[in-house]
Amino acid sequence: MFYNNYMERRTERLQDLEIDTFSLEEALEYAYKTRGQVVTLNPEMVMNSRDNASLKNIIQSADLVIPDGVGIEIGLKILGKKARRIAGIEFAYACIAMFNELKLPIALVGASQEVNELAVAELKKKFAGLNVAYSHNGFFKDETLIFEDLKKSDAELVLVALGSPKQEEFIYKLKKDMPNTLFIGVGGSFDVWSNKVERAPEFYQKAGLEWLYRTVKEPARFRRIFPTLPLFVLRVLKERICK
Repeated sequence: MFYNNYMERRTERLQDLEIDTFSLEEALEYAYKTRGQVVTLNPEMVMNSRDNASLKNIIQSADLVIPDGVGIEIGLKILGKKARRIAGIEFAYACIAMFNELKLPIALVGASQEVNELAVAELKKKFAGLNVAYSHNGFFKDETLIFEDLKKSDAELVLVALGSPKQEEFIYKLKKDMPNTLFIGVGGSFDVWSNKVERAPEFYQKAGLEWLYRTVKEPARFRRIFPTLPLFVLRVLKERICK
């Protein structure tokens, strides 16, 4: 499956954050070998990290930071740098496939009880023999109990869908106690895997416009994206001018 015993990270800097420039295949190999925390970075997270020192530290200390949002790819291009966008949902799905092939246990934490159960059921339909060692919805008061259950599960891949920055903070607190586990913050991926939310058509995916499709379908998202995206671009342009 893998070709190199050791892989060195290749990163580019954007708004004081280091972003990995691996291809999807390289990112999968690196993540499997390294384990730890994967951050699927988008412009909203970059902007939030400016005012949230904890989030910024978590991103800076992550074991892998993939350019999830097309805005990240555009931002790097503005700075004359290159990185291939890796959709977080596709990366996480590919990780499930890889860990299932190797017969390694996984866990899903987050979303509503209904969505969590449906996501587990649908994934088991797609991946024969999938070993879901633990699952729990995202509505819990005492995260220490979830931590203890996850450690007992011995899951080697943990997918956390709590929304940002909660999912990144959750993973950051737990990863030191599970050093052989790969953790990925997956946002709304459980909604898609459960078939509760339809993913954007392939045209939008390839064009990096899934955010636009989802905004049209869910107008309430408009407030989240605007003015965040334009401000992000302005910040990057300022970064280029001040180089």
